[in-house]
Amino acid sequence: QVQLVESGGGLVQAGGSLRLSCAASGRTFSSYGMGWFRQGPGEDRDFVACISWSGDRIYYADSVKGRFTISRDNAKNTVYLQMNSLNPEDTAVYHCAADYWGHGSSWWGDYDYWGQGTQVTVSS
Repeated sequence: QVQLVESGGGLVQAGGSLRLSCAASGRTFSSYGMGWFRQGPGEDRDFVACISWSGDRIYYADSVKGRFTISRDNAKNTVYLQMNSLNPEDTAVYHCAADYWGHGSSWWGDYDYWGQGTQVTVSS
C-alpha cells in the first residue's frame, strides 16, 4: 500500500514557476514508477510526465516539454515536478500516481495509487 500526498500548488502569474512535491509512504517507493497527471474543470485527466523507478526513463506530454521537469529522490520518498514558464492553460488540479511495475506510463490506467491532488492556478 502506498499513500501519496501532493503539495506545492498555488496561484501564480503567467510566466512564473512552481515546484510540486509528492511525498509517498511505504518502504517500497523506490520500486514504483511515478507519474503526474492534471485535470482541469470539466476535463479529462491528462498525462503530464512520468519517471521510472530508477529515473532512467522520463517522458513528458508535448504540451509541457521544455517547461516542466520531473525528478525523484528515493531516499526522501518524494517525486517532484518543476514547472516553469507557466501559462493559464496549465491551470488544473495536479495529481501524482504510483505504478507498481516501476515503469511509469502516460496512461492513467497503469497506475495503482493516486494522491488527492494540489490546485495550480495560473493567472494571465
